[in-house]
Amino acid sequence: MSVTPVEDAMRVKITQALNPSSLEIYNDSHLHAHHKAMQGSTSRETHFRIAVTSEAFESKMQPARHRMVYALLKEELEREGGVHALQLRTRTPKEEERQLAREKEERGEHIAEVKQS
Repeated sequence: MSVTPVEDAMRVKITQALNPSSLEIYNDSHLHAHHKAMQGSTSRETHFRIAVTSEAFESKMQPARHRMVYALLKEELEREGGVHALQLRTRTPKEEERQLAREKEERGEHIAEVKQS
């Protein structure tokens, strides 16, 4: 039996529905265990950050993308003692590529263009 059944279920649902090129799930529950709202909760899977890159997000605005993910994770969000907080970063592969290029440029790692003669 898995020690992270909620995270595992989220990973399966997102992977099956969105076929992501990139999926990162971070369980931040330990950072919030001391919060008043979490008193009495025995779950160690209440707060997550998810970064997902998928072609399925193409031509959709952020709110629509987030609704897609919330719909997939409806059961985990509605279950008593389930997911209390969910932070999403949803991108298309093109947006991810642009972001990575921007980050490289900010670090001074300019992308060299290769010219053929």
